[in-house]
Amino acid sequence: TLREQYRWSKSVHIMKYHFDRLRFGKANNLGYHFGMLERLFPRRTPTPTPLPQPNAQLALGALLVRVALANRQYLASEVAQIDRILAATFDLKPLDAAKLRAECEALERHAPGTPEFTEILRDEIPYSERLALGEAMWAVAMADGRRDEEEEQQLLAIETALGLSDNDIATARKNAI
Repeated sequence: TLREQYRWSKSVHIMKYHFDRLRFGKANNLGYHFGMLERLFPRRTPTPTPLPQPNAQLALGALLVRVALANRQYLASEVAQIDRILAATFDLKPLDAAKLRAECEALERHAPGTPEFTEILRDEIPYSERLALGEAMWAVAMADGRRDEEEEQQLLAIETALGLSDNDIATARKNAI
C-alpha cells in the first residue's frame, strides 16, 4: 500500500541521514551517540537520604562500627558483638539492635569524625558508663580473636576522647586481652 511505502521510505531516509553523519565525520564521536541515548533515556539522580542527627545511641554505635572497621575488615563476629552490645546497653531486642547498627553504619560512613561522637557521649553519659563503653569497644576489637595495631590505635584515641583516665584505659586493655 501507499502508506507502507511512505513509512518505509521515511525510515530509510532517517537511517541514511544518520549513516551519512557517521561516514562524513559530522557525528563521528561518542558524544553524539551518547547525546541521542541521553535524550531517549534521561538520567535519574537519586535523592540522598538525610543522615539522622546523632544521639547517644547512634554515637556509640558509630564508634563501635569505627573500631570494627579500623583494621579494614568487618567480620561477622564483630557485627554480632556490636549487636549484642547495643542490645544490652539500650535494652533492645536483637532485631532492633541490628536496625540500629545498620543506621550507625550509614552514619559512620558519612558522619563527622570521632571527636563529635565522643563529645556527645561525654555530655550525656556518666564516667562509670563511659568506662563500660570502653570495655565494650575492646570486646568488639577482640571479637575476631586477634589484636590489630590499627584497632588499638583507634581505641586509644576514642578512649582518650571519652575522657577516660590512663589507668582505666590500661585496665580495660588488660581485661580484654
